[in-house]
Amino acid sequence: MNHKCGVSLLAALGLVVSGCEKAARSPSPSRAMMTQTAGLSGRGSFAMMARVSADSPAQHFVAESHKLEMVAPESELQKSWESVVAFCGTIHCEVISSSITTRSGESAPSGTAALRVVPEDLKKLLAHIQTLGKIAQHTTEREDKTTAVIDTEAKLKNLTSFRDNLRAMLGKTSATVKDLVEIQQQLTETQSELDSETAQRKILANETEKIAVEISFRVERPNANAGGFALIWNALRESGSVLADSTSSLIYTIFTIIPWLVLILPACWLFVRIWREVRRRRSASPPHSPATA
Repeated sequence: MNHKCGVSLLAALGLVVSGCEKAARSPSPSRAMMTQTAGLSGRGSFAMMARVSADSPAQHFVAESHKLEMVAPESELQKSWESVVAFCGTIHCEVISSSITTRSGESAPSGTAALRVVPEDLKKLLAHIQTLGKIAQHTTEREDKTTAVIDTEAKLKNLTSFRDNLRAMLGKTSATVKDLVEIQQQLTETQSELDSETAQRKILANETEKIAVEISFRVERPNANAGGFALIWNALRESGSVLADSTSSLIYTIFTIIPWLVLILPACWLFVRIWREVRRRRSASPPHSPATA
């Protein structure tokens, strides 16, 4: 009987101690909620990505780009460049960058234009370019961005849900000051990641929803088998630039020599004076008579 009472007493003491340890180890409601939310953020990303991949339709996000090299006469090169840039403004097109250079010495004029156009207006743009000159080269490239788009969208949904949970935890009355500081710090980091992923998604959307078109303009080279009159016309057309280059070179040479003339001319004058004086003395001195025995 005493043995049974002792066993019962030990069991009761064990339950009390176990209950105290569990109470000591259990976190505050706000900390437990934040830990659970963080766990969902870490472990649920792959599940979220898999669910988006399974639920989304079989849609492919492809980044398409075209590189064209257009050849035009030198007199029409700038007009062709201006026409492409102006035509881009009449359709759903955006000018990313454009530049043009004029003839400088032996360097021929050239131009470039980087555009982004919606797929529906690509044919209109290419047809307009063909009317301005001859397309010497046309290169097309395509890159599948489907995986990058799905991953970015999954991260955006996951981060948005995590941010909303953190904001809800800030309104809990049971949260301590330390918990509020940790939640606010985690909220700031989450918002920064969310902004970064949002910017990345915009870049992907710009790459996949619009087509990149890069156009380079160059001057048409004269044909070596052209007739004599064509060669003469090309020579006359380039004679003005050749004359201007020669004149500028002559002016540079003259102004380079002028500072040295200040030193060279007096030195030459002094050398001539000394040389004349030496010759005069030699001519004035009597010749030596031979010695007599």
